[in-house]
Formats: sequence, structure tokens, C-alpha cells
Amino acid sequence: MSQPTSDIILDRMMALHPKIIDLTLDRMLRLLEALGNPQDSLPPVIHIAGTNGKGSTQAMIRAGLEAAGKTVHAYTSPHLARFHERIRLAGELISEDALTAVLDECYAANGGENITYFEITTCAALLAFSRSPADYTLLEVGLGGRLDATNVIAQPAATVITPVDLDHQQFLGDTLAEIAGEKAGIIKRRVPCIVGPQQEAGLEVIEAIAARNMAKLSVYGQHWQVSREAGRLIYQDEQGLLDLPLPALPGLHQVQNAGGAIATLRALGFDAAACEGAVTDAQWPARMQRLKTGPLVEAAGQAELWLDGGHNPAAGHAIAALLAELPKVPTYLVCGMLNTKDIEGYLRPLALHATALNAVSIPGEAATLPAAVTADAARKVGMQASEAADVATAIADIVAMTPHARILICGSLYLAGNILRSNG
Repeated sequence: MSQPTSDIILDRMMALHPKIIDLTLDRMLRLLEALGNPQDSLPPVIHIAGTNGKGSTQAMIRAGLEAAGKTVHAYTSPHLARFHERIRLAGELISEDALTAVLDECYAANGGENITYFEITTCAALLAFSRSPADYTLLEVGLGGRLDATNVIAQPAATVITPVDLDHQQFLGDTLAEIAGEKAGIIKRRVPCIVGPQQEAGLEVIEAIAARNMAKLSVYGQHWQVSREAGRLIYQDEQGLLDLPLPALPGLHQVQNAGGAIATLRALGFDAAACEGAVTDAQWPARMQRLKTGPLVEAAGQAELWLDGGHNPAAGHAIAALLAELPKVPTYLVCGMLNTKDIEGYLRPLALHATALNAVSIPGEAATLPAAVTADAARKVGMQASEAADVATAIADIVAMTPHARILICGSLYLAGNILRSNG
């Protein structure tokens, strides 16, 4: 089977800059100017930043808008199985022909100048969005916010900041306040900003930046509340109370993400039906996703097979909270991580809920943490741990010992993407 044309162009784009990450907006603005500034011709933009929950929150906002009969462009990263997942045009994943065309146009317009892969592909997404009718555009920040390639929209309809935590310190700063300052860089003058649950040090920075921009804040705990009560989601703000089903996406942390999505929809003037659609209709792969079909599921036999792409300490706590709520069965982790992550911080909250961990290296990823290092980190936080050559081998080893186990493949979106491709 021949390689898709878009993949060939994407491979060429990887060579346009010596670094994968190099935060600045100069190259973006240069290429966008050459393309006719498509970012100025988008349907109303909702711009989403944060450390955790960006993708889930975006998925819920999109589900709510679509429940209200609106068409929605959406941009997210990274992709899991195929690059096309990053660009959704009016509700549908971009076609191979359309993707190839905008990638080719951006590559030619760039003229061989230095530009990162994320920057030039973000330009391609904005170009595609500008040429397709829709009612709204959802943009998810790639890294940080202030200097992220998506931060080129002068006047979005709203900005959203999901919970901020320590992550990517080598790019964003060593303290929560520094990282929050980078995330809050998406706040624009007089544009409403919806803020999810925050630690005090982060919230202080967000509030200060909003004040300088005269941006009206809608902050969790001050302007809106969300909780789970008697198997329902209860949301309340100054407009009143909503009694809704629990989110289709599992986990207590998704209740908080749903609150941010609902607060955004309410700020934009949408009704209770849209808010219900946000929580009941959203789908987001590799966020505590129960795998139901595929060769890995068949190999697991009577065992449960789950997949999650979370990779920082906050994600570890969120997964641990969900595992605590599930029926008590022996739970095994099949874990692979990148060498840029706080692996012990991620694994520590999971140690209370895992029978053992089987460590793997992530196939095809130069930055993968070797399985032996992952296993050693697991032992340091109190887990029994071993190594496996790959995920399939780890699953076989687990079910041979515990046929009715719960198996969670976790630690990286890159590992999750590999699983979705191989298990499809």
C-alpha cells in the first residue's frame, strides 16, 4: 500500500526546523502573511489552553454546539492514529485530498524558511478553516499559550483555561505561577475567559493578566460551580441551576471539564439543551477509553482492556480517582512514557490501585523511556514491576496469571496512538 501524499509532505515538513519545539510567533506570522492571513477570516473562535483537560473540554464544547445545530471546526494535537484527526472541518475529519492541498500550499508559501512542524501544520489548519463555512472554530493550544502557534487570533469569541499544573517546565517555567502566566497568554482584551479549577498561585496570575486586558472572567468556585450528586451532574451559575446526566466521558475529573464546557456555552448564550448535549454526546479517544474490539481485545480474553494517554502527575491522580470508583478487580498497568515526563509523579498516585506494572518502550519514538527505567521508577513508588518486549506480550503475561484482570495501557498519548493504530 503506497504512502498517502499528506504523509510524504508531513515528512518533508519535519525537516524545516532543527528543533521540534521552539516557542515564538515570528515564523507563524510570516507564513500567515504569505498565505493572506487566513486567521483573520475564521468563524468565531473559542481558544482553549491549560495543562489537563483541554481535549476533553474541547470535545464537550463541540458536542454542545453541535447539539444546538451549529457546525464546528476543531483543531487539536497531537493526533493518535492519523494526522487528519487534528483538523475537523464543519464536524468532519479533513479529507486526504483537502489535507494534501493545504499542506502543499503552506510548504510552497514557506519557501524553505525555518519553521517548526507544529507551526506549519497549524497554518495549514487555519487555511483550511478559513475556506470552509462553519459557525464556530475551536482551537486547542499545543504547548503553553502565549507563544503557541495557535495564539494568532486577535479577537476570539471566548478563551478557556482548564486546570494548570506543572508540565513542560523546560519550556514554560519551573513554577506554577510561571506556567499559568504562559497559559493565560491567550487572554485577549475585553474577550470573556472561562477558567476551570485552579491552584491559588496559578489563579492569581490568571486574574492579574485578565485585569490588565479588561477581560471578564468566569471562574470555577467564584462564578460557577459543578459537582456530582446522586448520580447526576449539578451545575450552577448566576443564570441558575442545571441538573444534567453525568458526562459520557468517565471519571470525576470529567465532571470538572464538563463544568468548564457548560460555562463556555452559557457565556456564548446557549441553552440547557446544548449543555446536556455537551455532557452526553462528547467522545474523546484514549481518555480512560474501554477498548471493546480488535486483536488486543481478543488476546485479552476475559480481561478488561482500557487505554489512557495521560502522562503527568495530575493525570495520574485523575486516573487513580476513577480506578477507585470501579469494581475491585486486580488491576495491571502496561506503561510506556517519554523521557521528558515526571514518571514517578505520574505513577505515585496509581501505586495504591495497581496490582503490578508491566513496562514497555514506545515503538518508534526516539524519546521513549526504556522499559527498564519505567519499571525501576514504578518500584521506587511501591509497585511490583516487570518489563515486556511490547504491549501484546505484556497482555499475554498478565492474562496468563490473572484471566479476569483489568489491564490499563497508559503513560503517553504516543503509546495510545500506537495502540489505536495496531488495534484498529
